[in-house]
Amino acid sequence: MANGRKKVPDINSSSTADIAFLLLIFFLITTSMDTDRGLARRLPPPPDKDQKQDDVIVKQRNVLVVYLNFQDQLMCGKDYINIKQLRQKAKDFISNPYNDETLPEKHAKDVPFFGNVMVTEKHVISLQNDRNSTYQAYINVQNELVAAYNELRDELAQEKWHKNYASLDVDQQKAIRDIYPQRISEAEPKNYGGGKK
Repeated sequence: MANGRKKVPDINSSSTADIAFLLLIFFLITTSMDTDRGLARRLPPPPDKDQKQDDVIVKQRNVLVVYLNFQDQLMCGKDYINIKQLRQKAKDFISNPYNDETLPEKHAKDVPFFGNVMVTEKHVISLQNDRNSTYQAYINVQNELVAAYNELRDELAQEKWHKNYASLDVDQQKAIRDIYPQRISEAEPKNYGGGKK
């Protein structure tokens, strides 16, 4: 008499690891991941070989110091301001519309499409922040400074060509950047006092 128990055949699991690996690859490729975004900054060109050290000295009137402390309080020049005031302060500093002696010096420059115009291309916005200031406050300050340049460029493009800066061709955009070059200098964060160590 035959034994009532039949032996159940083993499942071949030799390809299970391969299938799991293929599924892992599939999900890695098809899944979108949040990526950190950096801040777009263009480094200045290297100095000319013939440039003297004295040429690098920046006059005090050409520098606007923007400082963010450990309590996220914003100081622009010698005044405490709120973030909503920063954009207009920066625009006034960059353009110096009334040739104020306390704002960046203006000099004549020949710019394509515009001819001979008065520009403040030696201006520098020096951004400094305490190591304990919040990242969000720092980003807000960055956004306002970049927005100041963008608004000035848009206003000039509208005045000259009745278009936004982004709609201009490459040569027109370069001409506007010659008038309003973006010059933001960022110092390494430091513990200036107060806050956590």
